[in-house]
Amino acid sequence: MRGTSLASLGAVQLRFAPVLSAAGTTAVTLGEQLFAVVDALDSSGSLRRTLSDPAIQGGAKAGLVSGAFGRLDSRVVDVLSTAVQERWSSADDLIEAVERLGFDAVLASAQAGGELERVEDELFRITRSLVGQREVRQALFDPRVPGDKRADLAEDLLRGKVARATLVVARRAAASPRGRRFVATLGLVGELAAARRERLVAAVTSGSELSPAQLERLGQILQQSYGQDLQLNVTVDPEILGGMRIQVGADVVDSTVLAKLADARRRLAS
Repeated sequence: MRGTSLASLGAVQLRFAPVLSAAGTTAVTLGEQLFAVVDALDSSGSLRRTLSDPAIQGGAKAGLVSGAFGRLDSRVVDVLSTAVQERWSSADDLIEAVERLGFDAVLASAQAGGELERVEDELFRITRSLVGQREVRQALFDPRVPGDKRADLAEDLLRGKVARATLVVARRAAASPRGRRFVATLGLVGELAAARRERLVAAVTSGSELSPAQLERLGQILQQSYGQDLQLNVTVDPEILGGMRIQVGADVVDSTVLAKLADARRRLAS
């Protein structure tokens, strides 16, 4: 999402923020309802095209929202009405924005309950624990399995072990991946949690364990590069054969052996 759509998302989030703050821990319910809206938009091409069409007056689109989603919490209907009156580069951007608002609501509920840091840590730990469990990762993303069954699998793995917000995110990631792998969605929401805590996250994948001295040095280098402290989420993956991959937001530095081999193959083929 870029340009006009990104600006529209920012405007809607700004208006939604005080609503989430007032909702406190119950904001998670608003998030779950927003996810239901995403599913409805994903399943209806005509509805999402109409609601994102800049040629249709905002008031008319807001009226359509009230008619289609009037059974939902009035706060959800209000934020949707606000969203559809903004300008979006594509229908997909509108849906992505509604999904982002849903994640914002879930994280706001965790923050209100003093569990935001816990949720951020749990999301990272789940992704790290799945590194060596290929069959589980595949099961959580298998399109041949109904979404509710994948969500139940995620809950079976995590029930009683994580915060409610973490469980809601995990169920959502499994039930409706929207083109992303399960761990990718968890990583995205982890970054949103870090941003809510006003911290950048550096996702580091290494072929071997890093020593405390190496972690400290890496943290210093990234701090100098970005001008602020970063949280290092380190995953060890022997399959990359050595080296390191670092991602901070859209910035990626890949010095793994696999990346170098792939680059060599491209050069030979050109």
